[in-house]
Amino acid sequence: MINFLNYWKLYLTISVSVIVFGLFAIWQWGYIYSIDFIGGTNLEYQFEPTIKEASIQKALADKEIEIVEIEKRSDSQFYLRLQAIDEQTELNLRTYLESENKTKIEVIRSETVGPVIGAETLRKTASATAIAIVGILLYVAYAFRNFNFAVAAIVALFHDALVVVGLYSALSYFFGAELDTLFVTALLTTMSFSVHDTIVVFDQIRDYRKRFGTGNIEEFANKALTDTMVRSLNNSFTIMFMLLALVLLGGNTIRFFAITLLIGTITGTYSSPFVATPIAVWLEKVRK
Repeated sequence: MINFLNYWKLYLTISVSVIVFGLFAIWQWGYIYSIDFIGGTNLEYQFEPTIKEASIQKALADKEIEIVEIEKRSDSQFYLRLQAIDEQTELNLRTYLESENKTKIEVIRSETVGPVIGAETLRKTASATAIAIVGILLYVAYAFRNFNFAVAAIVALFHDALVVVGLYSALSYFFGAELDTLFVTALLTTMSFSVHDTIVVFDQIRDYRKRFGTGNIEEFANKALTDTMVRSLNNSFTIMFMLLALVLLGGNTIRFFAITLLIGTITGTYSSPFVATPIAVWLEKVRK
């Protein structure tokens, strides 16, 4: 048996350091929000022959369209992030660009979300997260007949969520990752993955209590972690290898989604034995 809980101060230092860095990143850098949340229009044009970025800026200024961002994706491909415009305005812009610059445009992507829909998406995201947290709390409390285990699982869940949202702010600042609905999907998936591993450890602790009585909760926890650690690592490495393949070989659309899932998988694997279990043991000791 390995005495994992003997190193709880190390686990606390690691968790606090990562979370503080994440909170600093959110405060200092914030996020680049996609049109899913703030509304707007995303356009991706392929020009043949290519034109200069200044020509696109001039056309947008002539059409009095507000520019949020222009990014050159390749020699002839540009990504435009604009204020929300309708289909007719987009068609007029495209026609104007073609006539003024003697070029042909292929539309790679065109999507528009109004600001009202963006605000509604934000509200639904908050609601979905709250419902997931309450549901997990009630399920764990009922399944183990132990409210301390439920509280420990929720604390670990918040730990994982803070790590993911904090590090994503750094990704947004350094690599231009947009906060979109794919990020929300990855965050909710991380929460469920975190609780899944935690339940495995708690179930092993409950099994020891049934077999040997209440006994020493710290000893049971160390035994449970020793028994489940290899299984958890094997399961997590399988997921991580798949996500690494998506990060390296996937397209731009899903790359940051895969990176977010990868971060969530790592922190979920870490938090179950090194956050949730020490907190559960501490709460059980306090109760006694």
